[in-house]
Amino acid sequence: MTRSLPVLFVADVVVLPGMVVPIALDDAAQAAVDAARASSDDTLLVAPRLGDRYASYGVVATVERVGRLAAGGPAAVLRAERRARIGSGVSGPGAALWVDVDPVADAEPTDHAVELAEEYRRLVVAVLQRREAWQVIDTVHRLTDPGALADTAGYAPYLSDERKRELLETPDVEARLELLLEWTREHLAEVELTDKIGDDVREGMEKQQRDYLLRQQLAAIRKELGEGEPDGTDDYRARVEAHEGLPDAVREAALREVDKLERSSEQNPEAGWIRTWLDTVLDLPWGVTTDDSTDVLAARAVLDADHHGLDEVKDRIVEFLAVRARRAERGLQVVGGRGSGAVVLLAGPPGVGKTSLGESVARSLGREFVRVALGGVRDEAEIRGHRRTYVGALPGRIVRAIKEAGSMNPVVLLDEVDKVGADYRGDPAAALLEVLDPAQNHTFRDHYLELDLDLSDVLFVATANVVEQIPSALLDRMELVTLDGYTEDDKVAIARDFLLPRQLERAALTPDEVSITDEALRELAADHTREAGVRQLERLLAKALRRAATRLAGGTVDRVDIDVADLRELVGRPRFTPETAERTSVPGVATGLAVTGLGGDVLFVEATAHDGPAELTITGQLGDVMKESARIALTYVRSHAAELGVDPAALDRSIHLHVPAGAVPKDGPSAGITMVTALTSLATGRPVRSVVGMTGEVTLNGRVLPIGGLKQKLLAAQRAGLTEVFVPQRNEPDLDDVPADVLDAVTVHLVGDVRDVVRVALETDADAGAATVVGAA
Repeated sequence: MTRSLPVLFVADVVVLPGMVVPIALDDAAQAAVDAARASSDDTLLVAPRLGDRYASYGVVATVERVGRLAAGGPAAVLRAERRARIGSGVSGPGAALWVDVDPVADAEPTDHAVELAEEYRRLVVAVLQRREAWQVIDTVHRLTDPGALADTAGYAPYLSDERKRELLETPDVEARLELLLEWTREHLAEVELTDKIGDDVREGMEKQQRDYLLRQQLAAIRKELGEGEPDGTDDYRARVEAHEGLPDAVREAALREVDKLERSSEQNPEAGWIRTWLDTVLDLPWGVTTDDSTDVLAARAVLDADHHGLDEVKDRIVEFLAVRARRAERGLQVVGGRGSGAVVLLAGPPGVGKTSLGESVARSLGREFVRVALGGVRDEAEIRGHRRTYVGALPGRIVRAIKEAGSMNPVVLLDEVDKVGADYRGDPAAALLEVLDPAQNHTFRDHYLELDLDLSDVLFVATANVVEQIPSALLDRMELVTLDGYTEDDKVAIARDFLLPRQLERAALTPDEVSITDEALRELAADHTREAGVRQLERLLAKALRRAATRLAGGTVDRVDIDVADLRELVGRPRFTPETAERTSVPGVATGLAVTGLGGDVLFVEATAHDGPAELTITGQLGDVMKESARIALTYVRSHAAELGVDPAALDRSIHLHVPAGAVPKDGPSAGITMVTALTSLATGRPVRSVVGMTGEVTLNGRVLPIGGLKQKLLAAQRAGLTEVFVPQRNEPDLDDVPADVLDAVTVHLVGDVRDVVRVALETDADAGAATVVGAA
């Protein structure tokens, strides 16, 4: 609808719909404002005057307020409402210029217009964010009309007046938005280019001056936040540069991390990770080593004072010391040399002193000692550490052990290395391959540190109960020293010299108040405990001393002397009594020898026959290998019946072979000759001699093959009261490791054919007659 309005031409600003602007009033402008207030409801037309022509479009505006500028001149505040096309001039009241105007309304927004408006909104917000104009951003987000959003470009300082007039003269909303998208993209590209140029200029600054400025600023910020004292305790760069023991590669890596830390803000999570990494690296004892004791005799004295027996492992440590002493005398490299460390595996049943021996080794060498428990470890990262990208990442147990020891050449005890497991998280035993290889561990690399750590001068002592559970590749990297258990005399000596003084101290007793005879100690070791080690023996000693302390506390006695007769009252009745004679008193029962995780033990094999089809029934929770041994034994006895003096018809019945302790799983081929002897005893009706034990694998031809764990088996035979043992001929070299008192107490028969076992092990008619006479007497 055409209407007549006074017109106000402005030369220094282009007003778009929606804008609120102050206008300085000259004579012409004052006349237009006066005419609007007098004759047109405070409405006038505002049009730009640029160059040598007037605009063809203007905006219909309302006079909001008339006043004076700060400088004192008159001014008016105008609110632009809508776009209008300027027509011809007309006459009107007052001195103002009047024109006909046709208001132009924005068309209904199309989907395309809405999409263009959203794209433009994102660009505008990006521009405003650089200027940190957050209140204006909120206003932009509240605008929903595409035309109104486009007209906010009148406030854009990066658009020239010519471009703003082009927007004013473009009534189509989509066309205006397309122009604005093009111009705003150009502006953002220019800003990014300017920023890049500024960055390049800043990068060209002298590095020393820049680093100094940043460090001073960082120190000031930390001081204001109270996060660091101005004494330099948190200055990682100074700590790295002042650390004299850091290898060059480690120092270079640490300085790179310091650079990252100084460039990052405190709010950056990576800053905390870098600090933790730097603390870990700086806390490691780089270049710190302890001097090994070169006195071989003194080292042996320390080992003998801490442990009874165990000569083999003591000799190994003394040899290690002797070699290092000679290398030191001749000026050869000792510390940090490749392969100068050693890896010793102490394998044996529980309670024989493997773990405590590692600490004694450290004392004898004069080194620091640290224990790493590996039992139940299933995560490979426990050995090699976690990558730093993980939350809560830590170095592996090897690095933590070095840090705890405080030196680069400690004695590290890897306890229970055979209990390491493997699952979906990796195989820790495989991660130990590099750690325990003296030819490789001089460059051990932890995943957390990502630095080469020299472990070649570390003395690793590993312990295990069952060697067979250790992967062969890992076992090959270690020097195996077997601790098979103690003899009865050893246990008495250990109890008297080591266990009793320790338990007296724990019970707050003195030797003047409580004493125990060697016969009582022997009775405890023989009949109350039947173990390879002395752990249960020490518990019984502690129990006896507690009850002795109770007597002393009662005030009825001043001293307690413990003898064999007193044991029943103090520790109870004996738990183990000789049973071999009773078990083997009937035909078909033979005594074998076995090795378990707890050491050696006796194993009875029972055989019986009954009417039925000629088949073999096997019970006792036996493994596949042991079941095969039973079938081999029966086949051999049947096929060699004449040589063994067996009636073939005696075994053409249903045979049942049983190994007692059915709740305990059993496997292995070493019970072969025991099964042959039991079946031969059953078929001939001649019992097996009660003092005889045996171990060995048997073939279908009757050959006796070697077995493992001979020393532990002979120790078990001695504990069980056996006096004769049959072992394979090819195990003769293993007898060198058996204590002399065991060989004196047990007669060892070396056999290569199972017929030699049967010939001697079964009772003769003379033996049976002698037994009858003894029984009658």
